Amino acid sequence: MRSMKNPIVVDKEILGGTPVFAQTRVPVQILLDYLEGGETIDDFLEGFPSVSREQVIAFLEIVKDKMVAELTTAQNDHTA
Repeated sequence: MRSMKNPIVVDKEILGGTPVFAQTRVPVQILLDYLEGGETIDDFLEGFPSVSREQVIAFLEIVKDKMVAELTTAQNDHTA
């Protein structure tokens, strides 16, 4: 599901540059707080209907890809 190119916006004019879901004022940190607290994506979407499921999934895929790349780089640096 890579159809959504920019699910996140960082703009100093929007909440002082806090990363938010595109076309909303909902910080991505709120989603992470929900998930960390044991809530589901559906719980988050119910509380923040201006955010789409596609935005959430696209954001989580970006985070996953960045984490895997970082861990791979760290592992390669460690074994070199």
